Amino acid sequence: MTANRQALDRWAIVPRILRDVSARNLEVDLFGRRIPAPVLFAPVGAGSLAAPGADRLIGHAAAELGVPYIFSNQASVPMETVAAEMDGVTPGAPRWFQLYWSTDDDLVDSLLARAAAVSADAVVVTLDTTMLGWRPQDLNLGSLPFARGEGIAQYTSDRRFVDIVADRLRTAAEERPEISLGAIATLVSITRNAPGRFLSNLTSAQPRAAVQTFLDIYSRPSLSWDDLAGLRERTSLPIVLKGVLHPDDARRAVDAGVDGIIVSNHGGRQIDGAISTIDALDEIAPAVDGRIKVLIDSGIYTGSDVFKALALGADAACIGRPHMYGLALAGAEGARDAVADIIAELDLTLGLAGHTDVTALDREALRRV
Repeated sequence: MTANRQALDRWAIVPRILRDVSARNLEVDLFGRRIPAPVLFAPVGAGSLAAPGADRLIGHAAAELGVPYIFSNQASVPMETVAAEMDGVTPGAPRWFQLYWSTDDDLVDSLLARAAAVSADAVVVTLDTTMLGWRPQDLNLGSLPFARGEGIAQYTSDRRFVDIVADRLRTAAEERPEISLGAIATLVSITRNAPGRFLSNLTSAQPRAAVQTFLDIYSRPSLSWDDLAGLRERTSLPIVLKGVLHPDDARRAVDAGVDGIIVSNHGGRQIDGAISTIDALDEIAPAVDGRIKVLIDSGIYTGSDVFKALALGADAACIGRPHMYGLALAGAEGARDAVADIIAELDLTLGLAGHTDVTALDREALRRV
């Protein structure tokens, strides 16, 4: 996480003077849709840790700004509810869907079908988290939200997943959890986060079975390029690969016929010591050479950060932690204002640096410090 920020600081913006910058354009095209700024709300799992109903509030914020929200596969609110919230603000507001590739193929197909049904503009296949990384802060805090039933609403609202849980309950003997204060607190959390009535859930094995099923099947460590080859037959949505950090992988993504990539190290939460995303982008953008869309996330906190990413070849940037901080402070308004401020700063930076169109930025706007 620190490396992401330090790497951005090694790139300096070089302003140009005496250019007419009175009219500026921030709009970009992404997969057939014109959006007002090259900024997206990144998916953040277990958002309810920051605010109850987080995903619905973030969707509301994104719809107000008219920029895409990438629905988290590890959401605390089902995608259908978030889509309805967004459409209530701005009908047809742009939204994408993040896919964690489950070990159950039918569940993958169900999630893809639901994403298409809520009019997602693209599916973002997250490839940098087929296993959770070593996260000392989470371990120190005992932060295990998924084990408490937080962030699994896309699953508990899915018919295929519910069927898997029911099959497991029919064929497996129920295990009695060890009784302790921690176990009781976890049980209460699981019960509260499960769909349905609290008292009914408290006496049912279903919520605990759902959590265990999620932990068993949510991700597929064996995922390979061979699996990706069949994805085009399973969805008509544009396919974006998230977690690309090497130019050879970017080239292979182009050859595989995907529509875009997100240069991402998962906010620095997966591999300590991994390459920063802005340095990876510097190598990846020339390798892609405009053949597919290139986005970036991880460490992008300000409008000048977005400017630097665009100048190094990104088509857009995804904002993660800042909108979550805004959400924690002031709900939907806080999430909206955090990203609105980034867009406003991008606009001012563009003009003050002597440029008028984000799509025309290139490396000449920067110097390596």
